[in-house]
Amino acid sequence: MYKKIMLLGSGELGKEFVIAAKRMGQYVIAVDNYKNAPAMQLADDFEVTDMLNAKELSKIINKHQPDIIVPEIEAIRTEQLYDFEEKGIQVVPSAKAVNFTMNRKLIRDIAAKELGLKTAAYQYADTKDSFIKAVKKIGYPCVSKPLMSSSGKGQSIIREEIDILDAWETAIESSRGDIKEVIIEEFIRFDSEITLLTVTQKKGAILFCPPIGHRQERGDYMESWQPEYMKPALLEKAKEMAEKVTKALGGAGLWGVEFFICEDEVYFSELSPRPHDTGMVTLAGTQNLNEFELHFRALIGLPIHQITLERAAASAVILAADDSNEMPSYDGLPQALELKKSDIRIFGKPFTKKYRRMGISLVYDDVDTEIHELRRKARSAAKQISVNKK
Repeated sequence: MYKKIMLLGSGELGKEFVIAAKRMGQYVIAVDNYKNAPAMQLADDFEVTDMLNAKELSKIINKHQPDIIVPEIEAIRTEQLYDFEEKGIQVVPSAKAVNFTMNRKLIRDIAAKELGLKTAAYQYADTKDSFIKAVKKIGYPCVSKPLMSSSGKGQSIIREEIDILDAWETAIESSRGDIKEVIIEEFIRFDSEITLLTVTQKKGAILFCPPIGHRQERGDYMESWQPEYMKPALLEKAKEMAEKVTKALGGAGLWGVEFFICEDEVYFSELSPRPHDTGMVTLAGTQNLNEFELHFRALIGLPIHQITLERAAASAVILAADDSNEMPSYDGLPQALELKKSDIRIFGKPFTKKYRRMGISLVYDDVDTEIHELRRKARSAAKQISVNKK
């Protein structure tokens, strides 16, 4: 089963996907808008291009004639993927899934209006005046996000009137693609926030990974852990919602479905049609197959019989402190790895930006280990690593 796979987006998630695909003997072309991106360092071939440019995207796809296209980021001319799907190229999970999930408006409307999933109250705005009205209708506090963005970019919490204009400008400046529209959401006072990794197969049952808890700052993940304890009834609700939305979008692959968990309620939040950043905790061997192996096996059509929890683990991010175009160096690895049952993953990104995720720490132990202690150790290990200019 030999396939030529084109990976659109070559960051740390793409890098781990390449490892999973290469271990199964596949040919991978990694694509991104800058040279030496992490996945390019391991792929068979690569292309540097603007994936939001329809002509450039068509050019490289026609050049390489891939069997499968695997989007890893949002900054893609996603509507073009319908054309390639019609020509017989498999789009993962499907062209519909990629188009709907890359746009918060499309996915929120299908979840709330078509499928009836419980979500936070929300409004859309495409002008400053409509944004102000929407904020006042939702009430304080509320959250604003660009309809098209990634990794929390452009997200703000609006706590009072003085925050409104800054939030509008932040969202619009961070919008990707041609869509300059913003979603304003009710602020949910949740007890926990989880990612339920969901696997849809070409043949076989929908499978769910044990829930992953996570904490965010600036709209981006800072730490994640698995398993996250949930009341059985709430976990079943989350599974039902994840199954509904993934079935509606169609296709095979792994999905990162995010939920807010309140005392007795589950709110659908967002959906990624690919491995999730919070799911990198599975690289610590928490499961019999990590999220990247699951994604590859599902999209290629290899059977996945079950997903089992093998150990507990926590991850914490290693961030850059400033901007630099130089390849960074890293200090503190010996100190971080003094901790037993720990690991460090440096992504190999060739330049830094303030708050850019450059690596993660992983700490693991037996399944019944106290998660709070693993989280503390993972944060401690990450703090040992400093990202420096050479």
